[in-house]
Amino acid sequence: MQDVSRLTVDEDRIFSATHEEILNGETTDIYFVKTRDVLKSGSLLGTDVVAEVFTRKSGVFAGLSEMLFLLKDCGDIKVEALSEGDEFSSREVLVRISGPYGSFGMLETVYLGMLASSTAWATAARECVVAAQGKPVLCFGARHVHPAVAPAMERVAVRFGGCQAASCILGAKLAGMEPSGTVPHAAILIAGDTLKLARLYDQAMAPDEPRIVLVDTFKDETEESLRIAEALDGRLSGVRLDTPGERGGVTPELVRELRWRLDCAGFKEVSIIASGGITPERIKVLSEAGVDSFGVGSYISNPSPRDMTMDIKMIDGRPIAKRGRLPGLQENPRLKRVL
Repeated sequence: MQDVSRLTVDEDRIFSATHEEILNGETTDIYFVKTRDVLKSGSLLGTDVVAEVFTRKSGVFAGLSEMLFLLKDCGDIKVEALSEGDEFSSREVLVRISGPYGSFGMLETVYLGMLASSTAWATAARECVVAAQGKPVLCFGARHVHPAVAPAMERVAVRFGGCQAASCILGAKLAGMEPSGTVPHAAILIAGDTLKLARLYDQAMAPDEPRIVLVDTFKDETEESLRIAEALDGRLSGVRLDTPGERGGVTPELVRELRWRLDCAGFKEVSIIASGGITPERIKVLSEAGVDSFGVGSYISNPSPRDMTMDIKMIDGRPIAKRGRLPGLQENPRLKRVL
């Protein structure tokens, strides 16, 4: 607690924690610091315990690599866990930590937060990927979260959720790929005409860069798509529909008409990408209508939570638990030693 009292922060900064602040435990809850001091005063900080982590909803497990990075220098502890990307059931044990409580107890807030966020992102991404049935899903969620966590979110969506690409530069690089994306409506508005911007894009980008153009800025989406396809003369890879809700959004009827008109005009190779409020339910409907790939933002970045709970289940080899929980270790043969 004396260390906490001495800690000072400069408010002239970005308010997310630095890596050093996270590793130093400065983002943990204060009650774990108090717990450390109280147990130390009673010579109990080195008590040997086994703790288990679970969540009440099923999902896709992720966040373990960051947790292990946090714990790798925390002394003589043993960690068993599922593999990242594994699907799990409600209340299944995801992680088991064994060792002196003082070695890992104070950081509980930190690693549970890592697991909770990453698992929720991975689960939401996997739901979209499953709904798409093999069609590409791209993660466009960086703008919906704090930039400090955007790379972590998009990395997880690709690595463990199954998305084929990410737009956040750092997130894509952490996932081992190059970032994907075209240009926003802002570029088209500044150019004053979608076709003008499409030609500038075609001239400025490298030959291997796919020519994908937004077609809902100024004119009817089908009209705009046809004039761009004709002008780029075989170089147009795809058109992106991001029609706002004020105009009805991206509907199955719009997709069917666009696909029909492109095909009739001889542009069967031009793909249709849909973005804007995409969910697994909308993916299924739009896929049937003819959408070839999906850009998903807020459904992945702001998912249904997967709150993580850690319970001490053994103390000095004796089964124990708080009321409402079963004492002793819960069997899970899928757990593997990871630290």
